[in-house]
Amino acid sequence: MQVQSRPDAVPATRRTAAEVLAVYDLHYDRLVRIAYLTTGSSAIAEDIVQDAFMDALRRWEHIRDPPAYLRRAVINRSTSWLRRLIRERRHLDASTLYDVVWHDADTLAVTDTIRHLPPRQRAAVILRYVDGLSETEIADALGCRPGTVKSLLSRSRASLKAALSNDN
Repeated sequence: MQVQSRPDAVPATRRTAAEVLAVYDLHYDRLVRIAYLTTGSSAIAEDIVQDAFMDALRRWEHIRDPPAYLRRAVINRSTSWLRRLIRERRHLDASTLYDVVWHDADTLAVTDTIRHLPPRQRAAVILRYVDGLSETEIADALGCRPGTVKSLLSRSRASLKAALSNDN
């Protein structure tokens, strides 16, 4: 038995491409913001998000929740990039990790303090307070349990509070 295609049917490849473009248009800016806040570099953030979308495109038909998949991919790639940078900087003995210029002293203090958090704590803080995700969504993005997210956020807040109170 031969299956005939309907003239008005959209081929699967075009349908998939349209779905990817729709997700891209809807989530690109938010994902770049997450990557930027994690890495401190807009160029690296854009590369990370583009790589995450290209990787997702290859396996699109197997992804159940594309926004969650992409968010986790961006966090993982950002964290990996940051770890690699830290290892390189240790060997190069560089004086500063970021070259971001801020205009507001308070923003500079908070951003600088966040940058000194461990990568997983930093990711949890960004996902919670910048992206507005729930603890369950953060746990999915980081690949851990919600209790771990609570612990990460609690330790992050304590570190931020101590660091910012020492600056005043």
